[in-house]
Amino acid sequence: MENETSFKLRPRIGFGFDVHRLKEGRRLVLGGVEIPSSFGCDGHSDADVLLHSVCDALLGALALGDIGKHFPDTTQEFKDADSAVLLARCVALIHAKGYAVGNVDCTLVLEAPKIMKFVPAMQARMAEILEVGADDVSVKATTNEKLGFIGSGEGCVAHAVAMLFPV
Repeated sequence: MENETSFKLRPRIGFGFDVHRLKEGRRLVLGGVEIPSSFGCDGHSDADVLLHSVCDALLGALALGDIGKHFPDTTQEFKDADSAVLLARCVALIHAKGYAVGNVDCTLVLEAPKIMKFVPAMQARMAEILEVGADDVSVKATTNEKLGFIGSGEGCVAHAVAMLFPV
């Protein structure tokens, strides 16, 4: 059995995934940046699918559960919550365990709108929250080639991988 000391002596990696329906008349917030659109992600908080996947990657790297465990959608406390605040709380949790973010790599899957011109702002915002440089945050986007619920414009998905290092 591993003791607490050996746990803290090694880098950790975590994977995150999130999915949200898209809904007309809702703000579209991705990577902490509001994107002009007639629709947005539907959810209990601001439904930032990208930041939610990063939260899960950070939490998963240290086996701390998932975003739903820490910020349940069954409580009013997190109703319409800013996901940047949730991510900052996840960063505080990993710092309390003696770790810091090394880098994060994310992929957003959605048909529209095109988000490439917003990527630098997303990277800068996420880097600020994660307390890393903008070049330590990768944000990529792709479509689902018009296949499935993503391709039909019903929803979007985000994947994230985070590398944590002991400090």
